[in-house]
Order: sequence, then C-alpha cells, then structure tokens
Amino acid sequence: MIKKLFREMLVTQIVSTMTVTLCMLIDSIMIGRFLGVDSMSAYGFATPLLLVFAALGSMISAGVQIVCGKTIGSGDREGTDACYTTAMFLSAVISAVGLILVFSLLKPLTRLLGAGTPSADNPVSGLTTDYIKGFILGAPAFLCAQVMVPFLQLSGRRTRLIAAVAAMTVSDVIFDLLNVFVFRGGTFGMGLASTLSYYIALAIGLLYFFRKDCLFRFRFRLMRPRVFKELVSFGIPTVINQISTVLLVLLLNRLLEATANGTVAVAAYSVITTVGNICYCFGTGIGSVAMMLASVFYTDRDRRSIRELVRLMTFYAILLDFAVMVIELLIAVPLVKLFLGDSTEAVRIAAAGLRLFVLSLIPSSLNSAFKNYYQGVDRIGFAELISVLQNFVFPALFAFVLSRFLDITGIWLGFLCGETLALAAFSIVVWRSFGRISLSADAYSMLKPGFGTPQENCFERSIRSEQDAIAASEDAVAFCRSHGLSQRESMLIGLCIEEMTVNIVTYGFCADRKKHHIDVRLVLEGSDRVLRIRDDCVHFDPVHYLKLHESDDPTAHVGIRMVMKTAKEANYLNSLGWNNLTLVF
Repeated sequence: MIKKLFREMLVTQIVSTMTVTLCMLIDSIMIGRFLGVDSMSAYGFATPLLLVFAALGSMISAGVQIVCGKTIGSGDREGTDACYTTAMFLSAVISAVGLILVFSLLKPLTRLLGAGTPSADNPVSGLTTDYIKGFILGAPAFLCAQVMVPFLQLSGRRTRLIAAVAAMTVSDVIFDLLNVFVFRGGTFGMGLASTLSYYIALAIGLLYFFRKDCLFRFRFRLMRPRVFKELVSFGIPTVINQISTVLLVLLLNRLLEATANGTVAVAAYSVITTVGNICYCFGTGIGSVAMMLASVFYTDRDRRSIRELVRLMTFYAILLDFAVMVIELLIAVPLVKLFLGDSTEAVRIAAAGLRLFVLSLIPSSLNSAFKNYYQGVDRIGFAELISVLQNFVFPALFAFVLSRFLDITGIWLGFLCGETLALAAFSIVVWRSFGRISLSADAYSMLKPGFGTPQENCFERSIRSEQDAIAASEDAVAFCRSHGLSQRESMLIGLCIEEMTVNIVTYGFCADRKKHHIDVRLVLEGSDRVLRIRDDCVHFDPVHYLKLHESDDPTAHVGIRMVMKTAKEANYLNSLGWNNLTLVF
C-alpha cells in the first residue's frame, strides 16, 4: 500500500510543482520571444528575489509536512489544528512584511541583484524593476499557495490540488498572451500575469478549507509559540537550500557577466535556470513526498515502512531523472530556441550549457530526496549540510575554478561536479555511521540503533480479500500465543482483526471500481497491544459511526460494538487518503 500511496502522491506533487514552474517557464518564453534579450536578462536578474519568497514559502511548507506528519502519525487532532492555524497566520504576516519591504527598497534591491541603475545605456535595470513590481503583488498568493499544497496532500485532496495548479497554468498563458498582444504591458505586465494566475489557484484550493469535512480547523486560540518554533526549525534546512541557490545564481550571474559574452551569457543562464526548474520538479516532488511520509512513519516508529520508503524514493529518483536527462539531451537546441528565437550566439551558449547541466540531474535528485527524507526523520543538521554542499559550496567552487580554464563551459560543468561530489560526501558520512560501505536502505535510512519496536514483536499483514482477512486473523492469534498472551486475549485480538477487515473488504472494496488494500500492524509494547488497521477505501470513521447510531438493540452493529468494547482505546483519523484506525488493548 505504501508503494501505491507513494506513486499517487508523487504524481500530484510533481504536477503541482511543475505547474508552478511552468508559469515561470511560460513567462520566460514570452519574454524571450516577444520582449527581447534585454528583458530576458532582466528576468534573470529578478530571479533571486523570486527565490527568496519561494524559500520562505518552502520553509513553512516543509515545517507543515513534518509537524503535521508527526501530529497525524500520533493521532493528535488538536496539534494538527495548531499547526494549520500557526502556518496560515505566519504566511499572512510574512507576505505583508515582504510586500512593504520590496516596494520601500525597490531601487536598492535592483542594484543589489546586479541590474545596476537606470540609464540610456542600461535599459535592463528599468526592465528588472518593472518585472519585480508586477510579480511582487502576487507574493501573498504565491506564498500561501505553497503552504496550501502539503495540507491538501495530507487531507488526500489530490484532485483539487491538480485542479488548482492546472487553472493557474491556463490562466497564466491567457494573461501572458493578453499582455503581449493586447495590453502591451512589457515586463510589468508579464509579472502581473503571474500574480493573477496565483490568486486564481489560491482561490480554488482555499474552497476546501471552508468545507465541513475539512481535516483542518483554524482556531486562533491554538496559535502557540512552540508550534511556530517547530515550523521554523523544521523548515530551516529548506530555507538554507533556497538561500544557497540564490547565492549560487548571484555568483554565476557575476561570473557570466565577466565573460566576453556578458549579457548574452546571463540570458542563456536564465534559460538554463528556467528549464532546470522544470527538470528539478521530479527530484523536488520525490523529496517532498519522502519528507511527508518519513515524518508520519518516523512518529509511528515503523522501521519497515521507512525502509520501503527509502527504496522507493531512490528507485524513482534514478528512473525519472534518467528519462528526463535523455529527453533534454535530444531536444536541447529546439528547446532553447523557444526562449531565444534566432539569436544564434545565445542559442549556441544556452544549448551547450543545458546539455552539460542535465548530466547533473540524477545525483541532484538523489541529493534532494535524501536531504528531504533526513528532515523528516529529525536529522536536521545533516539535511542542512547536504543543502549547503549541494546548492552552493561545491557547484560554486567548481564553477569558479573551472571557469579560469574552460571559460563558460567550466561554469556549466560546475553543476555536474558539484552535485556528484555532494552525493559522494554525504554517502561517506552514511557509511561511517553504518560501519561499512553499503548501498542498502538500512544504511541510508540513518535510523538510530534501537529505533522502533523490534521486528519480532510486530505482526504485519497486507489484505486484499476476505480469505486474506481470515488468514491474517488466524496468524495473529498464533503470533499472540507465541508471545505469551492468554488464549482468550489472543482470540479477542484475532476476532477484532477479522471483524474490521472483513467489513472493509465487504463494504469498502466494492464502493468503487478501484483496487484497494488493507494493512494490518499489531505491535506488542510492554503491557499494551496496539493494533493499527489502515485502508485506502472511501472515508469511514467507525468510532464516530457507532456514536451516531447508538441503539438499544444489542444486535445492531454488533461487530463494531464488540471491537470498541474490547479495546481500551480507539482512535480514528483520515489522512493521506487513508482510513487509520488504532486500537489499544
């Protein structure tokens, strides 16, 4: 069931990430094709500021994935609402402060970004300012939309998420075309087009949070300093990641500007950055899913699921990015021509750079996946180290040194050399911790010795039919007896497993035409026996259902009644599109 969930979440995450990036890609194509190389350079100079806002949104988003993952994993509903309330409030405050600061410091910011001061000889400066003015108005929607994504993923509302980002892409194309051919608003209009599309996406996503069945509730009284601190601390590696990227962009812009090709080289790098953001969507999507699931499984102390997660994210990182790399190598020239038209020199430089850049995709995707995974399992310092090495130190070092010998080609090679060395560096740390060189999931999971319940005290089964349910019940009885439980207690636990899983097969599997799974996990911890039943069928809360259908008739809902009376404690939570029922005996 983990494999199915991982694929579903990955598709949604890649689509949502890619669609946001596509809006920027569309802007780049329109700017390059219809507004010229100067405007393309202005877009390149403005990119670091856009990345700063993306960093702040990503910080809160990453914090949400981990904090909410932990509260959902432990069944803490109030903690989940506290995370939601604090995250939304924090997003609003950062947006307001950011808008005020950017408009107050617009000219100094333009100079700091490398675009210089406005003059007849430097039209790029004014164009950069215009683009920032148009885009920054959408900063609140841009930031809040980033924070909204993990909440929609956690609540299993993947269709709504895809609808929101699809609407954003379509509207951005329409507004860009209107700006170019009707209103002729220049770079300001291109930025404004993105702004309007972000607000449309935000409006579609926000509709879910006003529904009665929404998993999250905004409760001002739950806004706690502790939750604020957790969101920021867990999100810091993501900020470090983005800041490192911003610094790298600034450095490479300066290195490229100092070459003989100057402005043309910066424009080429803008194209590579934009196309690269599309390529990075796969690694980013894998990393986001890994972070979210890792935090849930880590809180649940589920070593087996974590091991499976590490295998899945490694497999998909290599598979997807290899396919992207091959495609990009084949279409490099026509792709850059979408942005630069027939500008021969710019196309030549950008195509050569793009081909060298895509060779770094596989190590980059692996670095991103593990970096996010380590955030999810509380290896924050390790995740921060990988971020700095991957996104700034090694690429900057190689670009600076190699450019002295290979000029622009050396700068492009910085990506491949930097990502590869970062992967090798963190692997050495993993092997030292594990005690030997190993490519196993156990080694790279980096779990502390003694983490989780020993496997011999766990009973786990996957169920796909009524026969599987009955067999699992019988095996659970034998498992309990072998661990010293009484015949009566063993039979009651087995009966609870059979009753609940047979009901799910009977009523949940036939509710639609999809294939469904049930995962049963029984853990013996001290005097407690904790049974978790998880399925991917339609939403059904047996605890709440029994309260709604109380009856004096002892035969009514006898199966659920028996299970709830047998258990000392019963908790239900629907998250990630799963029904999660936890019974403590």
